Amino acid sequence: MKNYLLFDLDGTLTDPKVGICTCVQYALASFGIEEPDIDKLEPFIGPPLKDSFIKFYNMSEEQAEEAVAKYRERFQDTGIFENRLYDGIPQMLQALNSKGMFLAVASSKPTVFVERILEHFGIRKYFKVVVGSELDGRRVNKDEVVEEALRQLFGDKPIEKNKVYMIGDRKFDVEGAKAMGVDSVGVTYGYGDMEELREAKADYIVRSVEELQRFLLRGTEDVKPGMNFQKIWQFAYPFLMFSLSEALRFTWCVSCLTCWEEPWQVCR
Repeated sequence: MKNYLLFDLDGTLTDPKVGICTCVQYALASFGIEEPDIDKLEPFIGPPLKDSFIKFYNMSEEQAEEAVAKYRERFQDTGIFENRLYDGIPQMLQALNSKGMFLAVASSKPTVFVERILEHFGIRKYFKVVVGSELDGRRVNKDEVVEEALRQLFGDKPIEKNKVYMIGDRKFDVEGAKAMGVDSVGVTYGYGDMEELREAKADYIVRSVEELQRFLLRGTEDVKPGMNFQKIWQFAYPFLMFSLSEALRFTWCVSCLTCWEEPWQVCR
């Protein structure tokens, strides 16, 4: 069982679309670029902002830095709270905490903003460690964020990478996990779809918060004396399937691990 869990923030714990995309609009407008459709700005959710301004609007490094500054001008007081928790997130975090798991946030968003968002939604208490980027542009790449989160989580103890999951919705989360040698869990309810996560070679993929909770808690259920065989099998079956999938190294969807009728189906 893996009990060190690193969570991305945007698209994994919260849906930040309105806040991020309207702040991107605000930044673009300062350059005379009008983009009325915020749906077209969804690719800004996940990767470092500076990289996105360069990639999607052909800005120079200097222009991109100016755009990030304009973005933060609106984000720090308004956009930061144009955000919402995905349904079931607080309940999932509480359940994971109750099992003694160690939780961390590993986000490319500046740490100061991550802390404010977690406090705003009342979920900061569930995380032992919160790591983001720095406002001066340091530690924006996901591998750097994951590395620092692991360092803080384990402290003076050796880092046990075989006990860690990095959980996120974009390929950047998967790539950061792979760079640090830990397993990744991709979520498709955020802003990365099944195709993106499979191409990035996520170790596991889930499609809802409910599936994510079931996946992370598998093997922790209490089997009480006197339970009949069928109930015991219902508890044990997902864990047995998970153990086999570890050996085969397939990318599974959680529903495949718990599917009663077609346990060997691999989600396509």
